[in-house]
Amino acid sequence: MILHYSLPAVIPYIDWHYFFHAWGFPAHFAEIAVNCACDECRSRWIDGFPSEERTRAAEADRLMADALEMLSRVADAYQTHVLFDLYPCYSEGDDIMLRDPRDAQLPPTRLAMLRQQHPPFLCLADFIGQDSTIGLFASTVDEAFEHMFADSDSYRHMLAQTLADRLAEAATERAHEEIRRKIWGYAPDEHLSISQLHAAKYQGIRPAIGYPSLPDQSLIFDIDRLLSLSTIDIRLTENGAMLPHASVCGLMLSHPQATYFGIGKIGEDQLQDYAKRRKTTPNSLRPFLSGLT
Repeated sequence: MILHYSLPAVIPYIDWHYFFHAWGFPAHFAEIAVNCACDECRSRWIDGFPSEERTRAAEADRLMADALEMLSRVADAYQTHVLFDLYPCYSEGDDIMLRDPRDAQLPPTRLAMLRQQHPPFLCLADFIGQDSTIGLFASTVDEAFEHMFADSDSYRHMLAQTLADRLAEAATERAHEEIRRKIWGYAPDEHLSISQLHAAKYQGIRPAIGYPSLPDQSLIFDIDRLLSLSTIDIRLTENGAMLPHASVCGLMLSHPQATYFGIGKIGEDQLQDYAKRRKTTPNSLRPFLSGLT
């Protein structure tokens, strides 16, 4: 299934903390995003900072104004796109076994997972029962968005790139909410504010490829074989990077006890076992496990 969202539909879901982080601002400067937009309120917000931080606060204010102006100007020109599917599944050791949702007679697809080698020794497969469902997703923004001003204005080009990243994440947030409440429907009575969504107060988790609990970038090729990412114009490099860069891909788990965690360092023994389960060699996996081995 594909969900297409206009920019106005996903802009309210943007987590501005990450936007300001990309521009080198500490987290508290992102408060301008929820501040009143009138000149008086913005001026009062800046004046509320210690004198040594007011120049930086004014910069944050101008950056926010530029971001909102850009989003307003191109609101009708671009869209975001979320591709996803739900798979019956079960766990087998540290692996998640996906059944074909359209033909239960086909052999399951194995998604090998890594396990922490320090307490509490978590693995994503721990949150999959013997008769479960898992979601696979990918989200992106029209590629032309992140290339705006590439040949004419370096500041606005970088602004477009950082906004594109946030829009892809916001589309994922919006879609995940809709999937939980209506499409998958395991949380039909959920009513969360945007800040609660950003704090992941919902049931389940949404680990993305390359993130701490799902660090093997090569898993993107498995998801591509299952979802066909080109359906929403996502292309993969030989290293597993997604193009457009403003794209997100990963899993959706519904287990009430599912939690975010980091795998951390793994030993050579786990790497050998993991490579065997991935039907490849340890050396072929090392480039995709940077910093873990």
